[in-house]
Amino acid sequence: MSFVKMVEVWRGQLVECVHLGVAAVANAEGEIIEGWGDTSMVTYPRSALKPIQAIALVETGAYQACGLTSKHLALACASHYGQPIHTELVSAWLADLGLDQSALACGADRPFDEASAVAAIRDGHPVQRIYHNCSGKHCGFLTVARHRGWPIETYDRLDHPAQQLYLDSLSELLGRDAHALPFGIDGCALPAAALPVRDMASMMARFAAARAASPGRRAAILAIHDAMRTYPAYISGTGQPGVELARVTRGRIIMKSGAEGFMMVYVPDQGLAAVIKIADGNARARIPALIAVLSTVGLLDAAEQRELARLAEPPVLNSVGAKVGRICACGFEPAARRAQAVARS
Repeated sequence: MSFVKMVEVWRGQLVECVHLGVAAVANAEGEIIEGWGDTSMVTYPRSALKPIQAIALVETGAYQACGLTSKHLALACASHYGQPIHTELVSAWLADLGLDQSALACGADRPFDEASAVAAIRDGHPVQRIYHNCSGKHCGFLTVARHRGWPIETYDRLDHPAQQLYLDSLSELLGRDAHALPFGIDGCALPAAALPVRDMASMMARFAAARAASPGRRAAILAIHDAMRTYPAYISGTGQPGVELARVTRGRIIMKSGAEGFMMVYVPDQGLAAVIKIADGNARARIPALIAVLSTVGLLDAAEQRELARLAEPPVLNSVGAKVGRICACGFEPAARRAQAVARS
């Protein structure tokens, strides 16, 4: 397994820390148009697969039959911060299904958002299942199960029909049987598929281009594009990097994070996707690396790069808020330039 240096953390005049990783950019034909490190590395995309998991919610007709909106669909794709816009919608969604939060297989958690976490403590319920960042995804699976008349108690099992529908979509977009993939258990208790970084990139490029055989599945994918583009704050939280990226690019680039240093973006209009895995799992390295990848392959113009400069090089702050360093990407030259450098050496 080969990683490359992607991000440096500076303190004063010295590099104090480096983050290594792997990245791939693919098109809908399955071609890796840029790559850094060993893109055959097998890893867990974790929450970056949520847009694929949401396909069945629309494709089965559950979305329409239950009167859901694009906000619900964005929340089904979310790793949300537990802000009121998220938890209130989750609570209402469960109530419409005739359920409460005890039906959610994910465990209780505190909100990621600090203000919401403080409010939860003040209100006397510091941890709840609706606060879990995956609670919207779980509502999506529960809705499919309820709509089809399947058991809701076991929706988190890989052999449950709702999970099998997800694997059907995953198989088509991946181009091979997803049942044969290695599986672990995600932090939210659902099955977690593992696949190579390059395969994740090419699969999400097909998703970006809505490359599906049936009109119903294509329509579902397009509905997910629209929801994620329109309501990025429901996917993460207000003020988060994905919201800023959507604003600056006017929804052209859609972002979905995973856990342990994983990041994915896709571009529907161009049928492209980019995937990053930071080797040590540190989330602080993902966004500078992502901005560098998008800039290198020409997916951000000069004006967009200027607007995203603070995300591309966030400051290192001390305990009183003074800037004492910076986090910045490095080593993201295009493949052709890297090859020329190797030849010269």
